[in-house]
Amino acid sequence: MHHRTSRRTLLAAAAATAAAAATGTVTVPGAAAADRTGSPASPSTDSRGVPVERLRRIVAGMSLEEKVGQLFVMRVYGHSATAPDQADIDANLAEIGVRTAAEMIAKYHVGGIIYFAWAHNTRDPHQIAALSNGIQRAGLAGPSKVPLLVSTDQEHGIVCRVGEPATLLPGAMALGAGGSRADARRAGQIAGAELAALGINQNYAPDADVNVNPANPVIGVRSFGSDPGSVAGMVAAQVKGYQGAGIASTAKHFPGHGDTSTDSHTGLPVITHTREQWSELDAPPFRAAIAAGIDSIMTAHIVVPALDPSEDPATLSRPILTGILREELGYDGVVVTDALGMEGVRTKYGDERVPVLALKAGVDQLLNPPGLDVAWNAVLTAVRSGELTEARIEESVLRILRLKAKLGLFRDPFVKDSQVDRVVGTRAHLAAADRIAEHTTTLLANPTGLLPLSRRSHRNLLVVGADPASPSGTTGPPTTTLAAEFTALGHTATALSTGTAPTQAKIAEAVAAAAGKDAVVVGTYNVTATGSQRTLVSALAATGVPVVTVAIRNPYDIARLAGTGYAASLAAYSWTDVELRAAARVIAGHAEPGGRLPVPVQRADDPSQVLYPVGYGLSY
Repeated sequence: MHHRTSRRTLLAAAAATAAAAATGTVTVPGAAAADRTGSPASPSTDSRGVPVERLRRIVAGMSLEEKVGQLFVMRVYGHSATAPDQADIDANLAEIGVRTAAEMIAKYHVGGIIYFAWAHNTRDPHQIAALSNGIQRAGLAGPSKVPLLVSTDQEHGIVCRVGEPATLLPGAMALGAGGSRADARRAGQIAGAELAALGINQNYAPDADVNVNPANPVIGVRSFGSDPGSVAGMVAAQVKGYQGAGIASTAKHFPGHGDTSTDSHTGLPVITHTREQWSELDAPPFRAAIAAGIDSIMTAHIVVPALDPSEDPATLSRPILTGILREELGYDGVVVTDALGMEGVRTKYGDERVPVLALKAGVDQLLNPPGLDVAWNAVLTAVRSGELTEARIEESVLRILRLKAKLGLFRDPFVKDSQVDRVVGTRAHLAAADRIAEHTTTLLANPTGLLPLSRRSHRNLLVVGADPASPSGTTGPPTTTLAAEFTALGHTATALSTGTAPTQAKIAEAVAAAAGKDAVVVGTYNVTATGSQRTLVSALAATGVPVVTVAIRNPYDIARLAGTGYAASLAAYSWTDVELRAAARVIAGHAEPGGRLPVPVQRADDPSQVLYPVGYGLSY
């Protein structure tokens, strides 16, 4: 079972074969691919029939303030564009200096708004649709009558802003484990159709990072896996799914955030890949996205010295964004920054310089600056001083308007309330999500043949473990969800939440609760070698009751549970209900464990040894 190899050797071998295969079909050589890069299908008309000359006239008729505003995508608090709750008005006044979304659009002419659950934008489907329509009305009330791009992070899995009753789908690494491009495309199509019905027309998904570092604190299961060719195929499938549903898709985080042990939200990661390693490991999914006609690409707040010796973060790097993304990869679609409030982009330059440097690097959209007034005025000042030309601003505005035209927003930016019920969370969508999820659950260990659990011999179950907050705020908690599904399948299951760091008292409570049970299911969450989740599994196994562990986030947990005495172990890749229910059906024998590891699992005490290689997974 031990495969002795270094991480770099493993990655290089995988990259050499997979990238060769991937680039053979998806490499986009320079300008030859300009017609496949999110640009209008012909030079004179966009895909919805809006003449580009009309868009140029709109740009020409804009004031400088309006042009600069079009570059910004901003957060705003509230469930309504004009009548948010008082607490949200107060938050908007404190952070943006306006009371409502409509006031922000009128004052700053922003080209887009990003939705967050914590900003109270996503309470329920009908409210979201009404908010989107209110935002579009505010845009059309402006001098140039320009509709807005309404965006969100709906990656599914562990990053999800719109929750139930919308359909929640497996995330990227789960889809990578399933290995079906058809499933990935169908997931994107379902998600895209539901977002479109809510008036959300730009999704910051899929994640195109190749997760080659198990210690990556920010990507992990948000990535499709560690094999660049496989990730490239999944990315292309999702792009086609999302964009086939009529919304803009966004590949992120260019030039590749997969091999970092620093979170760019809180620091500035440095990627030490050589130019050749970048081309083999990180580039293929972005090449695939471009070949698939991706509408937008998001930048990463990471330093890659091999690509830019100045060691500016990629978001602010002209050699990376213009030299590589635009010129080498031939991409002429919209480039959006990752959020400008993240520490990774703020460590080297102040908030006034960041938006200006991003535009000089080749960015089109400036996402969620910490202070809109500071950033907006900084760009205005840079144009008036001559540091940025108005022509440079117009180039980005035209790209943004072309995308809005492609999405049909100039024709009709509004959504119908009746469409919400016809599309969002339909029985067919929910059933498809369950089917897709069943293909992703990965059985890693079953040495005694305990699984599948029989209702006759293992009827009484205890479910314990971590109960992290729902990614969308609307599912879980995991122990309750698992117990309910086991009960629905004919078992008798009791749930006991023990947390991500169970105390000795909580472990003793779990051990007492296991008495008389036929099996215990433990949901583990990013287990550490010295953490008390490991102690919990050991203590439960010592009772003699068989223990089944289910990793509800990173699949690497099994390496840190070696020697604890578990009887079976699975990976579910996320703790949303759809993936937990699928794992329960697999454990209970109502579904086959179809998932195969999309990343290698290395020994916790010796990372040069691979316990479970890419492609590993047991069947019944």
